[in-house]
Amino acid sequence: MRAQSMTLAAAGLALLAPATVSLTALPAQGTPGAPAIRQEGFVRAADLLARVRNCTAVSRGRYPTDNGAPATVPVCGTPEAVYWTADMDIDCDGRPGPHCNSSNDPWFSDATAFTQSDGRYLSAETLPYIVVPGASTVWDYREYGVRGGSVAAVVYRDRVQYAVVGDVGPYGIIGEASYATAAALGIRPDPQGGGAPSGVTYIVFKNSRATPVESHASAVAVGERLARSFVQAAKSTVRRSQATEDEGAEEE
Repeated sequence: MRAQSMTLAAAGLALLAPATVSLTALPAQGTPGAPAIRQEGFVRAADLLARVRNCTAVSRGRYPTDNGAPATVPVCGTPEAVYWTADMDIDCDGRPGPHCNSSNDPWFSDATAFTQSDGRYLSAETLPYIVVPGASTVWDYREYGVRGGSVAAVVYRDRVQYAVVGDVGPYGIIGEASYATAAALGIRPDPQGGGAPSGVTYIVFKNSRATPVESHASAVAVGERLARSFVQAAKSTVRRSQATEDEGAEEE
């Protein structure tokens, strides 16, 4: 069950210059007005999932994905990113529109924790963003280079969607993203009854930022560059390990 998100002040991070990345549009889903599904960039979902297969927990405990559910989800970390695999509840908060408003969403709030460059709240309908749990003794996202506008790769099945950190949720639940994020991944974006029950991986790159926050093109460019480095770092480690094993075998 989705709970009401909290509104916090936005904080700045170091800027990362965007690079050019091509987008290949895929067929739109059946939800009227939903964005077309896009395969963003060239880093494969399988490669990202292989990179986060193992978990070194950075949270001091685990999170439930819904109120009353068991706490099973740790926040994991590497030097480059933090990540978790959970469900996806639909956040429709921010500037109201045809799909995200108080009539369609009983939990609707016209505010988001972070704002765009002109001071207005974000639009869940048009901007792919994810929600981080509120800072607590379990995990404080701010201690890991995560702020409003930090860039994330959201992986569901064989699709990768780049997004920004756009809202902050309750401190005791994890697994939520905007209407636009869900629609772009082929997940039903309805705030009532939509979402995905499991299998969504959220990878947030430390000390990253889309510029401006509301520019999805910037999130894709920064995210693709960092995702490529994230995957290549793992492959380099494997190659070094294999080379060491080969040298040891030759010595024997």
